[in-house]
Amino acid sequence: MTEISHTEKLQAVFFDLDGTLLPMDQDVFVKDYFSRLAAKAAPHGYEPKKLIESIWKCTGAMVKNDGCQSNEKVFWKAFAGIYGEKALEDVGLFEEFYENEFQEASSVCGKNEKAIQIVKNLKDAGVRVVLATNPIFPSIATQSRIRWAGLEPQDFEFYTTYEDSSFSKPNPAYFQEICEKRGLNPAECLMVGNDAKEDTAAAEIGMKVFLVTDCLINRENADLSAYPQGSFEDLENYLSQMSMFSSSVKIS
Repeated sequence: MTEISHTEKLQAVFFDLDGTLLPMDQDVFVKDYFSRLAAKAAPHGYEPKKLIESIWKCTGAMVKNDGCQSNEKVFWKAFAGIYGEKALEDVGLFEEFYENEFQEASSVCGKNEKAIQIVKNLKDAGVRVVLATNPIFPSIATQSRIRWAGLEPQDFEFYTTYEDSSFSKPNPAYFQEICEKRGLNPAECLMVGNDAKEDTAAAEIGMKVFLVTDCLINRENADLSAYPQGSFEDLENYLSQMSMFSSSVKIS
């Protein structure tokens, strides 16, 4: 574990969702999610292979979003660019999918009781808690995944969705946008995540970063030795050193 100074203070702790608060093998989850989406859309004229390729392309457009419009608008503009403007009439079809069939994807996700406890204890200690999940999903899907993790949307001061975000990870502007919206100083915020590329981007605007290694993603084999890391038990120990907690407050 990396030691930290007792003089450091935190305004807020940001948490990633998929693979962090919500344990999962991301590849397994994506395969399950897309297979359910393809099955839902096929009767409406969407050939499965093309649909999945299109979703990836539209997701890529959101990742490249420069902040001029919401990720939601970017997604559907790209989608209409592939299928034509008439495809926008099917927005309700996809919303129906997230309300129903998508819920079954919880079967390939886990739950971490220590993660749940840490979030709740941070709140009890008066720490601001933000869910910084990559905003490539609509709010209904994000709210659902929060609940799969054993938490509730109201457990977070703020959580990002494709409707309310105009950047995506790993763009550092994504984290800057949150800080500006919530009146937070990046230097006094901690990002807790599992993706060596997406979550460490927070450090580029001065945020501290802790990597949860239970479901670590490091596809580029980056050197992560500069970042404190470990299990949620290790995170709990790391947080207990922070001076944001008075001597009378414990998070364990």
